[in-house]
Amino acid sequence: MILLLVSTLAKIGFVLALLLGVAPLLVWAERRQSSMIQDRVGPVRAGIPLPAALAEFIRGPMAWGAKAVSFASLGFAALAFIGGMYFLVLAGSRPVTESGMSANTYFWMAFVALVVAAIHYPMSWVVKHSVDKRNMLTVFGLIHPAVDSIKMFWKEDFVPPNADKFLFHIAPIIALIPALATYAVIPFGPDLYWGPEGDPLLHIFGVVSPEMIAQGTVMGTTIPLQVANLNVGILYIFAIAGTGIVGAAIAGYSSDNKYSLLGGLRAASQMVSYEVTLGLTLVGCFMVYGTLLLDGMVQWQVDHVWGVFIQPLGFILFFFAAIAEMKRVPFDAPEGESEIVAGYFLEYSGFKFGMFMTGEFLEHIVSGSLIAVLFFGGYDVPFLHSDGFHFAEVIGYDIQLPHVVVVLIGVGSFLLKTFIFVFLFLQVRWTLPRFRYDQIMQLCWKIILPLSLANILITGVVILMIQGG
Repeated sequence: MILLLVSTLAKIGFVLALLLGVAPLLVWAERRQSSMIQDRVGPVRAGIPLPAALAEFIRGPMAWGAKAVSFASLGFAALAFIGGMYFLVLAGSRPVTESGMSANTYFWMAFVALVVAAIHYPMSWVVKHSVDKRNMLTVFGLIHPAVDSIKMFWKEDFVPPNADKFLFHIAPIIALIPALATYAVIPFGPDLYWGPEGDPLLHIFGVVSPEMIAQGTVMGTTIPLQVANLNVGILYIFAIAGTGIVGAAIAGYSSDNKYSLLGGLRAASQMVSYEVTLGLTLVGCFMVYGTLLLDGMVQWQVDHVWGVFIQPLGFILFFFAAIAEMKRVPFDAPEGESEIVAGYFLEYSGFKFGMFMTGEFLEHIVSGSLIAVLFFGGYDVPFLHSDGFHFAEVIGYDIQLPHVVVVLIGVGSFLLKTFIFVFLFLQVRWTLPRFRYDQIMQLCWKIILPLSLANILITGVVILMIQGG
């Protein structure tokens, strides 16, 4: 009972740290991109003044020290990799030498050295460039989001005199909570096997084979890396995400401002429209996977093939529908500053404005995670099984890994896929101009919706043909 409570709290903490930690970074990345495109300074002015001697030390010896460690690690990794390949290819008949060294040991040494190099080399570059010519510690402008967050606490919480006070205050909460709550059912890693009471680390640093999992011989407690595994699966996400529409509509209605009202109406109609198409684009996935559970969808892709290869049209349609659901460029008509100033949150200031902004960037992370889970195998890594990499069919050799390393690789794979799609969302913003409101509606009802229905029909026909054959 205590283990389940602690593990649940740890998973909630991880999800909150991911969402609330990455959202400010996305604000920073977007502002940096806009400054580069517009050829201006950008968010690098905020900084902490340093003594000249300390600034020179950070720019010089400290940075070069980290770089020296990284180059030494790369050299050691290369030697260890060569040693592993020697015993694997040239001395295959002697997998273990008299000294007890094996190809697996050499590969482990190379892996550790590469990790050290991967940490220290970027660190040296970051350390060297985090102090500008003014001897200010700026860290590439990363201090700016922290300063903005602190500033929002102290800004005036302005409320229009004729606004509906109650609705005006709860609208940002209704807009923010769904973005946090939807992540509860998203699996961000493979199951973690915790050993029995007498030896809790039995499986953590040991090897857990697929046969042990299939036969049910793994002793102890299975901890799914998912906050809540609900039997309604992805329907929970659609139900909770739909409440975000209410937040935008209430914000526009309660502000006693015609521009806010127009923005709220645009947001409500756009989000309701694309909520329909968003669900229809995934029906083909449901038909193929045979489940609504997100962990079941990931497991199907682990056992067969990633969903993007069997539902390419569904992936493309879902990608664009997700951008429209987030109300980002080119689908940002509800917030179009050239038409309605700032849309439904025009009258909001201070921390309430920050809640709306945070909710929008949290939707980036949630949408990127959903795409990774539904179409790119979630935490799946090619050739990686519960006991390590199976390269026997490729190079004739398998690499066994401790269970904790397999879990960490899976979590890292999931985060990498998520960040790739979040990055793509940001690039779309600076690539396409804003669509007119009528164009947004026509794209939804005249293009994406018919294509989604066609995708469902084609998927059903193919499934029937395969089952009949």
